[in-house]
Amino acid sequence: MRALFAKSNRFLDLPLDTTPRVLLILAALMMLSVYVFPLWNLTMFAPQYQEGLRLDIFAYKLVGGNGGQDIKEINVLNHYIGMRDLVAEDFTEFKWMPFVIGGLALLFVRAAVHGKMAGLVDVAVLCLYFALFSLWSFGYKLYQYGHTLAPTAAVKVDPFMPPMFGYKQLANFEVYSYPSLASYGLGLAMFLLALAVAWGWRDSRRESAESGAAR
Repeated sequence: MRALFAKSNRFLDLPLDTTPRVLLILAALMMLSVYVFPLWNLTMFAPQYQEGLRLDIFAYKLVGGNGGQDIKEINVLNHYIGMRDLVAEDFTEFKWMPFVIGGLALLFVRAAVHGKMAGLVDVAVLCLYFALFSLWSFGYKLYQYGHTLAPTAAVKVDPFMPPMFGYKQLANFEVYSYPSLASYGLGLAMFLLALAVAWGWRDSRRESAESGAAR
């Protein structure tokens, strides 16, 4: 056990060379895409909406298509089936997500400047946790909207789960839900982090091999 801890400590103390540091800076830049582009897009088609109703979900706001008119139409439809209106105030994620993402980006830069494998591993674990928690939070929010229907609604429908990813038929609506540009930016940031960790792991193996050969 002592040998295992010693080996892990040597790995975490390993200095980062130029390539992992550059990958960390690029990952930080990719994280900033959430301030410009939407994370997710939902599009609804029906006979009365041939052009579709579109909703872009950013890290800090909801934006309806057609100059914001589409979100008003979606809320009118939601009213008939007893679903709560889609309003930014209901999304507590909008209050903390931009700050968390900005904080992670700063930690990426900090790890690149300090140049230690320990910092790289820390931000990789934090980023993975944030990604999994955000996906769970999004799915739970969709579940809540589809399962808290007012009993006094004009149109009675069974509780449902709007699609989190892909296509789903809901009554006479075809609903499509897919990640948008900012989600791809976050995915690329995680890929760059994984690549940086793999690069550092390769360096540690090479160092161990050279140390063994020297003996």
